[in-house]
Amino acid sequence: MKTTEPDSSALLKHTYHYVCNCLPPYALRSLPIPTRQLNPSSSEAAEMAEPKLFELNNGTIQLKVSSLGCTITSLSVPDKNGKLGDVVLGFDALEPYLKGAAPYFGCIVGRVANRIKDGKFTLDGAHYSLPINKPPNSLHGGHKGYDKVVWEVVEHKQGNEPSITFKYYSRDGEEGYPGELAVTATYTLTSATTLRLDMKAVPQNKPTPVSLAQHTYWNLGGHNSGNVLDHTIQIWAKHVTPVDQNTIPTGEIMPVKDTPFDFTTEQKIGSRIHEVGIGYDHNYVLDCEDEQWGLKHAVKLKDPVSSRVLNLWTNAPGMQFYTANYVHGIVGKGGAQYDKHSGVCLETQGFPNAINQPNFPSIVVRPGEKYEHSMLFEFSVE
Repeated sequence: MKTTEPDSSALLKHTYHYVCNCLPPYALRSLPIPTRQLNPSSSEAAEMAEPKLFELNNGTIQLKVSSLGCTITSLSVPDKNGKLGDVVLGFDALEPYLKGAAPYFGCIVGRVANRIKDGKFTLDGAHYSLPINKPPNSLHGGHKGYDKVVWEVVEHKQGNEPSITFKYYSRDGEEGYPGELAVTATYTLTSATTLRLDMKAVPQNKPTPVSLAQHTYWNLGGHNSGNVLDHTIQIWAKHVTPVDQNTIPTGEIMPVKDTPFDFTTEQKIGSRIHEVGIGYDHNYVLDCEDEQWGLKHAVKLKDPVSSRVLNLWTNAPGMQFYTANYVHGIVGKGGAQYDKHSGVCLETQGFPNAINQPNFPSIVVRPGEKYEHSMLFEFSVE
């Protein structure tokens, strides 16, 4: 793909797409549970509801997704011989997800994905403290982020472009975050070879930081095929945000050239992973100018054995490249054992700790604005 070297000011001005004419509040508010009337500003419904599993199937892609955290539990696509294989890590049943056994397998995380330094931030002069669930920081929305709540299904369509839409109404003060927030997530099989995810959020009464991310662990050889170190990857990013000893970005925008972070051309994931400690867990500053479906090319991932390829497109400014460094001894689907580097996460996102870094693209969304974050997963073989 043709790329251009962005200037630093352009990089730092890149933000999510906001729309001033937000959806009317009723369009996203949680509906009452039939057996009990609920305040629409409450998250009681999510606490009472039972998680369910849903399937989208267009004959080529088979997707299973749970209402618990909008979690992709299974995604099967064909290899070079046309054989379907499940390419995401996960569990056969919902119980391990409910018990917290999954290290964010397949879910949507929020209200703010990734880390917030010391679990603190200031917004419009007000100081906020968040749960410290990954000491010394707050991670992926806190102890009970969006991955741990049951979302309501508002639409489930079959046909040529099967889709499912979930919604969640997050209350003011939930996990320490300000303001009520109406959130939706829609998975759509937009073609025989593409899966699209559209995440939207509308603040109802206060400005708030918002940065959602999809946290699937990919293994294109099949979820049970071992590690991904022989997968090749190309990332359309000439810069990363380096981190301190607590995995918090320092604020620097660092060129990847002549470093083990350089994946501007296709490289094996494992080729230099030993040079970055226990593995990759870094935010890349996306800069590709090529566009399809209204989205920019972020990454290409390929398994050399099955020849499966995943191209990911997004409108987000960053992407966390994470090589499952902390996965160890987890028994997953079909009794498969998941260990270190058994999968790779490609989490498009706002920059980590952006709420505390004024030189990073802002993740603050105000009433009257709408947060929109889209990802398109394009599968092929080559």
